[in-house]
Amino acid sequence: MGTLSFILPFIFLITIVVFVHEYGHYYFAKRYQVGITDFSIGFGRELFGFNDKSGTRWKFCILPLGGYVKFFGDRNVFSQSEQLELLKKYKESDQKKLFVTKPLYQRSLIVAGGPLANFLLAIVIFSFIYMFVGKDFTPAKIEEVQKDSPAYVSGLKKNDIILSINDNTIKSITEVAPYINATTTDKIVLKVLRKYEEIEFSIKPNFIDTEDSLGNKVRKKIIGVKIMPMNNEFNKEKLGPSKAIFYAVKETWFVTKTSLKFIVSIFKGKGDTSQLGGPIKIAKITGQVAQYGFIAFLSITAYISISLGLINLFPIPLLDGGHLMFYAIEKILGRPLNKKTQEGFFRIGLFLLFSLMFFTTFNDLKDIGVF
Repeated sequence: MGTLSFILPFIFLITIVVFVHEYGHYYFAKRYQVGITDFSIGFGRELFGFNDKSGTRWKFCILPLGGYVKFFGDRNVFSQSEQLELLKKYKESDQKKLFVTKPLYQRSLIVAGGPLANFLLAIVIFSFIYMFVGKDFTPAKIEEVQKDSPAYVSGLKKNDIILSINDNTIKSITEVAPYINATTTDKIVLKVLRKYEEIEFSIKPNFIDTEDSLGNKVRKKIIGVKIMPMNNEFNKEKLGPSKAIFYAVKETWFVTKTSLKFIVSIFKGKGDTSQLGGPIKIAKITGQVAQYGFIAFLSITAYISISLGLINLFPIPLLDGGHLMFYAIEKILGRPLNKKTQEGFFRIGLFLLFSLMFFTTFNDLKDIGVF
């Protein structure tokens, strides 16, 4: 597979999720009449762009690994703490366009708009797939239980139908492996239907190092069962709008919740840090998935969009979540933090982000065999 087959799908995907993220900020800023000077996809030198009627410069820059919306009068990240100084520079008609003059709830919505737009994009994509391609509702029947496996020791049997995993209802055979691997506790609570009786089992899974369907090295949890559809027939249904949106929201919430649990497990020293990846790994997976067609590409776009929205909500200075944290402090104190205090927080945030970038890049290079 050529390098372009990785790079082009990756750039296209990143452009979509970044544009949607920044448009979330843009939408609420326009709604609350904040002046916007730039809407940029990427960083660095501008490749091309145009000015709209309101004077906003829409542009695409040479490094498409992010983006930004620049507000009128914003000189740096400390503009909020320099509100009085900023007001002196502008006449009254221009002061109304300043981000810093807006009520706290409006500033919070403008900042939160980016992550919210990412979650909304995922819901729209999943809804589209469920409506026009379909969602699988094939019951998960156990076809085989491997001897001496965790499932065998716990008492699972052939023909048991899996009803739930860790209190998560299993509606499809495709949900079994993701729910098992999403478990962050030592044991998995699995409920099955055996003939007409519901039975609950507590199973401690084994870990194996293997490859996923794309050939990437992964560490999986297994319990030692082979799952097959009942009567060897898959049941995929095209859903109506309301039902599609319901399951789309459910999938988005599951991915978000699972990601948060994984991050918490890493801080506890239990998570597998080798699974963390950066741009190189995302580009590799995007290129691989794109080979499976448009729907597969849409799916990975939804998952990356959720990740981008979630990461940006982390309470780390320089990220959207960091700004929201400052607004929460401002609400409590009745005033913004001073410039010196903010500067200290932003230095910590910069250190954390660079550390994360270094670690994920190391994992990426290790994944492709450099180390």
